[in-house]
Amino acid sequence: MKTGETYLSMLDTIYKAAERLENVCVKTPLAINNNLSTVYNAKVHFKREDLQRVRSYKIRGAYNKMATMSKEELSRGIVCASAGNHAQGVAFACNTMKIKGTIFMPLPTPGQKLEQVKMFGGDYIDIVLHGDTFDEAKDAAMRFCNEQNGMFIHPFDDPAIIEGQATTALEILEQAGEPIDYLFVPIGGGGLAAGVCTVFKELSPQTKIIGVEPSAAASMKKALEVGKPVHLEKISRFVDGAAVQQVGNHTFEICKDILHDMAVVEEGLVCETILSLYNKDAIVVEPAGALSVAVLEKYKEQIEGKNVVCIISGSNNDITRMEEIKEKALLYANLKHYFLVRFPQRPGALKSFVMDVLGRNDDITFFEYTQKNSKEKGIAVVGIALKQKEDFTPLMDKMKKYDFFVNYLNNDPSLMNLLI
Repeated sequence: MKTGETYLSMLDTIYKAAERLENVCVKTPLAINNNLSTVYNAKVHFKREDLQRVRSYKIRGAYNKMATMSKEELSRGIVCASAGNHAQGVAFACNTMKIKGTIFMPLPTPGQKLEQVKMFGGDYIDIVLHGDTFDEAKDAAMRFCNEQNGMFIHPFDDPAIIEGQATTALEILEQAGEPIDYLFVPIGGGGLAAGVCTVFKELSPQTKIIGVEPSAAASMKKALEVGKPVHLEKISRFVDGAAVQQVGNHTFEICKDILHDMAVVEEGLVCETILSLYNKDAIVVEPAGALSVAVLEKYKEQIEGKNVVCIISGSNNDITRMEEIKEKALLYANLKHYFLVRFPQRPGALKSFVMDVLGRNDDITFFEYTQKNSKEKGIAVVGIALKQKEDFTPLMDKMKKYDFFVNYLNNDPSLMNLLI
């Protein structure tokens, strides 16, 4: 366990990091969100790191780390692995400092993030796509480092990275007009959370800090449960900015002593939050950037009447993902349903389904049917969007009554993914 003296020493280096980053990073706003403040009867503020120069807080740690390295280390070439945001921070630093860098990224990285990395890095960086996850890309980057004698810039598990990310917390405390009761911080590898925890432990110890992870990649929650970082064999990559199979040793040691609570949120709720922030506040966030807001509903009783801060960690969202985001949100809200439907192979069968089964506000959004002449009845895959979730039971009852129902696919994700 770290001592108070150790945290004070770290705080001193964080202040030095802030000086180092003064002309590099934007001092992003700490703005109250009126919509959510009304919903939760609290003062809900957003720390808008989505408005940072590379549209995420990652520039803070990446630049701070490189700015503290020797000329000899920098001359060996910079290597990093990232799902996107850390890569942009490193690319920006390489271009600004005129240092050559090689950046490893997972193959499924959204195209928008790849383009941003190229734009920030210019001729000073090379991009290598490898593996399906951040951890696989990181392994490849480490092998490359060993072969080329390069300098690896870890995305989260490095004191200089943590100190750079911690400058976010210094700004929050400087900008806050009153004591902060709750601070919600997204967690992937834990660099931001560790930095925030270090600052708040010394300067605002009464603040309850809540870490938030995607439920399908909850590596910090698992580490806290077993008492050490553990490797998750399988994670979902959807919340790519927080899809980490194992948190860092440094970040875990700090977070385990200071985090008040760890929460997880489902991908569908993340998607609902992304759409809500865009529709109500014209704020564009990536999935990881929505975590700190998505979790508020789970803490609605605790935060009532309190002063609350949510760190919006990034806005590097690919517009081509919006249909997937909308779909996940509707499925999570029980407003989108998929079925296997039995249709008699005769004229008028579809009309009967529409007239006798569908409610007046139900909408067919997906339909795939192949007529087979040797069969009396054929199977169709049908997607139906509802106006309200209460319409589901009447829909199911009528499908069974008129002998259309075969199978409900929402309860069988493997089969649904195969058919749709």
